Amino acid sequence: MHDFIRSSLAALPASKIREVANAGLGRPDVLAFWFGESDEVTPPEVREAAAASLARGETFYSHNLGLPELREGLSHYISALHAPVGVERIAVTSAGVSALMVAAQLLLSAGDEAVAVVPVWPNITAQPEILGAKVKRVALHPQRGAWRLDLQELLDAITPATRALLVNAPNNPTGWTLSRAEQQALLAHCRRTGTWIVADEVYERLWWGQGDEPGAEAGPAAPSFLDIAAREDRLIVTQSFSKSFLMTGWRLGWLVLPADPRGQALEAAGKLLEFNNSCAPVFIQRGALQALALAEDFVPGLVARLKAGRDTLLDGLARLPGIEVAAPAGGMYAFFRVEGQDDSLALAKRLVTEHGLGLAPGAAFGAEGEGWLRWCFASKDLARLGLGVQRLAGALGL
Repeated sequence: MHDFIRSSLAALPASKIREVANAGLGRPDVLAFWFGESDEVTPPEVREAAAASLARGETFYSHNLGLPELREGLSHYISALHAPVGVERIAVTSAGVSALMVAAQLLLSAGDEAVAVVPVWPNITAQPEILGAKVKRVALHPQRGAWRLDLQELLDAITPATRALLVNAPNNPTGWTLSRAEQQALLAHCRRTGTWIVADEVYERLWWGQGDEPGAEAGPAAPSFLDIAAREDRLIVTQSFSKSFLMTGWRLGWLVLPADPRGQALEAAGKLLEFNNSCAPVFIQRGALQALALAEDFVPGLVARLKAGRDTLLDGLARLPGIEVAAPAGGMYAFFRVEGQDDSLALAKRLVTEHGLGLAPGAAFGAEGEGWLRWCFASKDLARLGLGVQRLAGALGL
């Protein structure tokens, strides 16, 4: 009998976060902190713009690369945060995960080597494997709950045989963020080896500085490779409307590609978008345009609310003995370890089934995250976080 699917796909692990969530979905008593999304809905102006688009009958195909006006809006938005980026470098995608997949399809063939900084959202390492590429994992190292990069270890892993470096910073799940010096060292090294950098910067606006170190000032965005790269560098940045604009269910993202006088990168991305999903829905792009118009009025308030959630959760966890955790520099997650608990999936399942507390197991982010749990603190209702800490304490007999 013929195999039904390719062996590389059969070997892909199922989502351990979904495994835990499936044990608690539909239970009104469960406090769900397992997914990476806020308990706030999308701003009303964004929803109204999308509804108005539907009311106008904008239900037809759009350009593969996105509405011209949305790409123009993204150009202004990106350029205000970083170095100027023209519309000829921007492609709109149906979700940030689609942007990552298109980037992988642009660069990687079967047998190619990619290097990834881990632990990380599993899709980032699974996508190259789906394409038949090999992924070399370089792990961050926890130190008193904070995760640090051994820069030399990463540089040594990137050789002329490395087709792409995959890095997510601010990082999901750890909150680790690349420093400017680390970015400069990586960019210089990748220039020498001819390695592409694929930077997932979806959490760049959800940032409070380098681990709250003294004197570290948090600007409007975390350090980005776009701040230091030349227009023609081998750099692809993937982004999404999901996190900074509370639009997880809308599934809209974008790519920033290198500048190319012949437009080959953008043309290739357009082809791949056609073959993947043709185009993003027009009404969703209209909503995104409104989100960009609101950005500088809306995002700082969201970041302040997330910091309040972060601080509330960390204060609660700090009162529990046997918990190892550090303040994340960016993102929306606390990544913590419970002394004596090494099986994160078993612990997460017990917490949800017996105590109504839904957390993501660290093993979902690779073997490097085993023994840890991820708690999304994107909760406007701070009392929910406090109640969650109480349930954790009860589960641990504290």
